[in-house]
Amino acid sequence: MLKRLDIVAVALILGLAIGCKKEAATNIEVTEPLAESPTDTTVPAPPRPIKVYTNDTVTVNAYEFDNGLDYYLNQKNDTTYVVNFWATWCVPCVQELPHFEKINAKYKENKVKVILVSLDMAKMIDTKLLPFINQKQIKSQVLLLRDPDADSWIPKVDSTWSGAIPATVIYNKDMRKFYERSFTYDELEKEISNFK
Repeated sequence: MLKRLDIVAVALILGLAIGCKKEAATNIEVTEPLAESPTDTTVPAPPRPIKVYTNDTVTVNAYEFDNGLDYYLNQKNDTTYVVNFWATWCVPCVQELPHFEKINAKYKENKVKVILVSLDMAKMIDTKLLPFINQKQIKSQVLLLRDPDADSWIPKVDSTWSGAIPATVIYNKDMRKFYERSFTYDELEKEISNFK
């Protein structure tokens, strides 16, 4: 009986010793410098659009919200982003677009970027949205949100958003504000000045 207990004790001690060696081997600290990565992985690349709409002069990338448009609403750099949700069929949206265009032109060198997110229906892109961008000579970046699950993505933009447009998010790495309303040029410029 004593021999059997001795064998079990030795087996336990050996098992513990082997386990400790394995644990020690997995916790080895590497003191050599790692080779530098050839590309900067701290800035994620823009997402791939689900579709690209284009004519002779205009290209609009279409995204779903998750893993697409959310990228444009969550940048962490030294730029202030002005993201306006609009549609060609929305009269107040169309009326305020020149103000966003003026901001885009005036503040481009001051690290302010305007992104116009169209909520037009996919069947209207070639016949309505692309010709509208041409006609109005819109220079700001225009994206199309093609995500039918509005109940899912609207609260991700802002928990207070009812879904009405026009709506705008102004943000930078330090501050974020949501507006469910139209802007005059002076009102928009004043709001952007609060982000500097």
